[in-house]
Amino acid sequence: MTEKIALILGASRGLGAALAEALAPEYHIVAVARTTGALEELDDRIQAKGGSATLAPMDITNKDAMAQLCRSIHDRWGKVDLWVHTAIHGAPLTPAGHISEKDWDKSVAINVTATGVLIPFLTPLLGENGHAVFFDDPRGGEKFFGSYGATKTAQIALAKSWQAETIKTGPRVSILQPAEMPTGTRARFFPGQDKAALAHPRDEAARLLAELTV
Repeated sequence: MTEKIALILGASRGLGAALAEALAPEYHIVAVARTTGALEELDDRIQAKGGSATLAPMDITNKDAMAQLCRSIHDRWGKVDLWVHTAIHGAPLTPAGHISEKDWDKSVAINVTATGVLIPFLTPLLGENGHAVFFDDPRGGEKFFGSYGATKTAQIALAKSWQAETIKTGPRVSILQPAEMPTGTRARFFPGQDKAALAHPRDEAARLLAELTV
């Protein structure tokens, strides 16, 4: 098996989509997101540059679906060379005393619980030589960022523990901090922000991959 496999979670748009395009055709892309149409558009762009992708329109909070995905990857390729985790939920900004139960539960499910489920699922597929990549956004403790900040901080804390545990054994775990980009999540946090001052996801993907030297 010489084909390299990159699993991109949150691949339909923003940084996830840009990283998927940048990694193809060096990697076969397994693209996971909930939006089928956006995944199909990503597939068209990947094919246009000579790459290939497997589309997996799934919800990462569905444990059974994620187990089936990992089983299917194992049966077809036997490995994952690169796991890029860009899937995130950015709950609306609100004072901590007014966080809705629905927004809190969704933030915990996507940003924390899914990560805790996926790391054990993917560890055997990554093996000693695989590489997992997470993206920090240090909003924890900032006013109005209670749901997002707390759950994003928890996600990265989990990734850091895994990183410390696997230094000698693998897989390699990297935690990067992207520049500010005009993504849908950021637009919900900062509506009306001048997009010209923000980094383009395509440029940021190239910078981050150069930093990783994947």
